[in-house]
Amino acid sequence: MNKYPVKDASPVIIMKLVIFGPPSAGKGTQAQKLSKKYGIPQVATGDLLREHVAKKTQIGIKVKSYLDSGRLGPDELIVQMIGERVSRPDCINGYLLDGFPRTIGQAQELEKMTDVDLVLNIVVDFEALAERAVGRRSCPKCAAVYHIEFNTPKVQGICDKCGSKLIQRDDDKEETVRNRFRVFKEQTAPLIEYYRKKGKILDIDGSGGIDAVFGRLVAAIETIRT
Repeated sequence: MNKYPVKDASPVIIMKLVIFGPPSAGKGTQAQKLSKKYGIPQVATGDLLREHVAKKTQIGIKVKSYLDSGRLGPDELIVQMIGERVSRPDCINGYLLDGFPRTIGQAQELEKMTDVDLVLNIVVDFEALAERAVGRRSCPKCAAVYHIEFNTPKVQGICDKCGSKLIQRDDDKEETVRNRFRVFKEQTAPLIEYYRKKGKILDIDGSGGIDAVFGRLVAAIETIRT
């Protein structure tokens, strides 16, 4: 019996996608755009974890100690959380997994839930990554994200949505980005090879502006829809 059953009231699944990308590669922004274009929810692990912690669910209570110490939650908790999320009605026609899986164990548990149609792997070299991270500005009030070159606000330093003053987060400093990128490569490299052997991964050039990268992602997705 499927350990993590996924409800599916529709005989037709549009697509189930996974998106990989190093820190500051714009993965979250692209996931939001893809979600809107294809009408499937973005299932972001980080957002789900914060939601569970805020609501003090059983998962949230268990995982909070891990998050407070900067560790990844144990696979069984993360898989349980994702399984619950993708069983909701809005996922009937598919979904885009952002931040999951992060380990081979999680990928194997995901296979017990469902078949993944395509893994989109955004590839960005470090120099471009560092430039993008250092130029990123965030709104401390509404969490909107901008970039001083690629996605500028209408008024320099001011959030378009709520008028708050934009900030540069500590984790957007070059030294921090370098370390996060190293950790990402160590954790994700085995997963990339795992999905490459299955023929389910496509590398996406992450250079250039948001629209350019989005166009490449859409072109890749269209290959499985035709």
